Amino acid sequence: MNIAVFASGRGSNFQAILDSIQLHVLSARVCVLISNNSTAGALDIARGNNVPAFHLSSRHFPSESEFVTQVLKVLDDHKADFISLAGYMKKLPPEIIHRFRHRIANVHPALLPAFGGVGMYGIKVHEAVIASGCKVSGATVHLVDEEYDRGPIVFQKTVPVKADDTPETLAARVLAVEHEIYPFTLDAFAKGKVRIEGQKAWIQS
Repeated sequence: MNIAVFASGRGSNFQAILDSIQLHVLSARVCVLISNNSTAGALDIARGNNVPAFHLSSRHFPSESEFVTQVLKVLDDHKADFISLAGYMKKLPPEIIHRFRHRIANVHPALLPAFGGVGMYGIKVHEAVIASGCKVSGATVHLVDEEYDRGPIVFQKTVPVKADDTPETLAARVLAVEHEIYPFTLDAFAKGKVRIEGQKAWIQS
């Protein structure tokens, strides 16, 4: 499976994907990295690992349709057949979602459907979890559709929320889980083990 990774930030989940491929935990290859942020650490990681890397932002195109055309061209040129969102902070255009329906995954730092949706990203998620008084949080890998964090959930893993947690300490604990379950779930996609029926998805043993 050829994975196109989309990332906006430092790229820790992207690095976890690359590490898992090297360790033969993930039976796939990363064919291209696309970022909307020219200073994203993920771009440096890609270049350091000989992964083709592109900075593509809709702000640099006269229209949204021209941006979409260029993104799809890059995906086609590199023979991408799956998209992994790894800290990508922009909503994918509908045309891309339609082309890759059921072949786009995202990892979210909470137990969806709780603490998801518009504005729920990064440290804001962990602040909301702690403020709510929840005793458990975790990470979710889900399919991407036209709405933020609403696609079918494929896999989740929990972590405890400790009494003395700060958003930063909880974030670190959840991130470690993200690095574990995201490559695992991508490998399930690569091996054809993910079943999707309507709004339900699961990994077959």
